Amino acid sequence: RDIVQSAFQSAGQRCSALRCLYVQQDIADGFQKMLFGAMDALTMGDPWHLSTDVGPVIDAEAQAGITAHLDRARADGRLLHQLAAPAHGHFVAPSVISVGGIGDIDREIFGPVVHIATFRPSRLNQVLDDIRASGYGLTFGLHTRIDDRVQHVTERLAVGNAYVNRNQIGAIVGSQPFGGEGLSGTGPKAGGPHYLTRFAAAERVRFDAGDVAASMPSAAEIQARIQAAPRPDAKEVIGLPGPTGESNRLTLTARAPVLCLGPGARAADRQVQAARSLGGAGVAVPEPLNPAVLADLTGFSGVVWWGDDDTARVLAAALAGRSGAILPLITGALVKADVLLERHLCIDTTASGGNAELLATVADA
Repeated sequence: RDIVQSAFQSAGQRCSALRCLYVQQDIADGFQKMLFGAMDALTMGDPWHLSTDVGPVIDAEAQAGITAHLDRARADGRLLHQLAAPAHGHFVAPSVISVGGIGDIDREIFGPVVHIATFRPSRLNQVLDDIRASGYGLTFGLHTRIDDRVQHVTERLAVGNAYVNRNQIGAIVGSQPFGGEGLSGTGPKAGGPHYLTRFAAAERVRFDAGDVAASMPSAAEIQARIQAAPRPDAKEVIGLPGPTGESNRLTLTARAPVLCLGPGARAADRQVQAARSLGGAGVAVPEPLNPAVLADLTGFSGVVWWGDDDTARVLAAALAGRSGAILPLITGALVKADVLLERHLCIDTTASGGNAELLATVADA
């Protein structure tokens, strides 16, 4: 039920939709039989009708791109199951494709397509590492009745929203603040405690450089400072409201350090102190900086600059030119969202104790 909802509701056109499904190898055959049977019960058609489960994709371009992906999978013998789509309209039939793992998916297929992989229990950590290595971290779903497994899996991943024993779509404002990390988002989570303030104009903070060192640090010197920076390990866990039978927890944990560029030592030190006071970390680089070095530095989450606008524009351009996740230039006072990551965990607690019958009511045929 949860997999079908997560993959095919809204024709798979949700940013949080299920794209890659890992199934433990020893249950894969029986599981696939159930999944394909559940898919066969879906009705495709006009979304206006209450009887419709899956509607069309957004336009002809989306339909053509997804169909081409499915055609390649069919040619390779990897298309495991597919429904029949209506002849008229921008419909894509719900489909399942076999893959070796998430690394086989080179781009997001934004439609009703699930890529399914199997794994041995002994390879669980490798699966989690592969998911994290993708660089994306928006939503993740897990079905298990083992409490320790929940903690192990969610702590090893870097995702903004994790869902346990339920579907992974339809986040509720105030209960499940929504947003990812890495390549899936950089700012505060929508519907979370730090979101509203991001719509207010931040007042610029200005500092004169004062006495500035004559030497310019190399990229290697700055990288060494980043590596040596203390990493706060304290976490703040916030319990959020939700319906009976559901646990919602928002965890605040430190981002990678921010680079504190001043200008000058006085401003850089104040920036570092501000980051620490909010639960994060900062690395002081008060010396003149060649913005080009930002392209190759790793292990930092943003840049703080309280100097002139011309330099700010150059720094912003250098950050925008980096590959990977977008890193912010902070020109105002630091706030929690600048130095802390928000990770939300939603658990259907009716599955606690191994009582799977509480998950849903099943009527005999």
